[in-house]
Amino acid sequence: MAAYEDQHVHQVYDKIASHFSATRYKPWPIVHEFLTTLPPGSVGIDVGCGNGKYLNINPNVFIVGSDRCENLVKIAKDQAPTQDVATADILSQPHRPSSFDFALSIAVIHHLSSPERRVEAIASILELLKPAGEGKALLYVWALEQKNSRRGWDENSEQDVLVPWVLTKQFKEPSKKKKMGDSTESESTSGPSTENTESSADNEDSKPFLRYYHLYKQGELEDNVRSAGGNVLNSGYEKDNWWAIVERTT
Repeated sequence: MAAYEDQHVHQVYDKIASHFSATRYKPWPIVHEFLTTLPPGSVGIDVGCGNGKYLNINPNVFIVGSDRCENLVKIAKDQAPTQDVATADILSQPHRPSSFDFALSIAVIHHLSSPERRVEAIASILELLKPAGEGKALLYVWALEQKNSRRGWDENSEQDVLVPWVLTKQFKEPSKKKKMGDSTESESTSGPSTENTESSADNEDSKPFLRYYHLYKQGELEDNVRSAGGNVLNSGYEKDNWWAIVERTT
């Protein structure tokens, strides 16, 4: 499983990091609300922080960032120089247990390729939180139920899929700087959408990079949280994603 994820998740994000980052700059509304309502002085962690777009949302809290992709970590460090960002795997965090008031994991857990590894990932996040209701985490995963999306996934679709990402020409050339509005991905104006970034159809020389996703069905995220030893405080559906705010039970 780890080797499969290395090929279809980690290696892909290392290659598409700049292009991916160009589509991720506007905060997802529920994440923004979660961060801006935290008590001043709170200390948290963004597990799978990507380009670090959430690290500076609330200047009254401190967020440690971590991501498995070294190239995204470099971008995050540039965008959030006052925050601490490290390269780390979600299943092997270098931080002390029970250290954080809050945690984020936005569009990360669905990249784990087995039920056991997804539960383990949630357990690793819960372990970082302060115990007995003192800490809380916000989790986001792609939803299976997407009848109104371009992809049209629904409850009868396969849950384990490979989603293509086409690296457009400008991002193949390191000398060119990325521009915020250049992506065709809908997420660039909203949040962690399930739409993949694709170049125009006439860009035939673009090679698609296939990313693994597990598409969560309704109730599955909550079940995973309970299996990991957590308690669900709130949960819902937002633009092709399932989300949950969770805490430790001990």
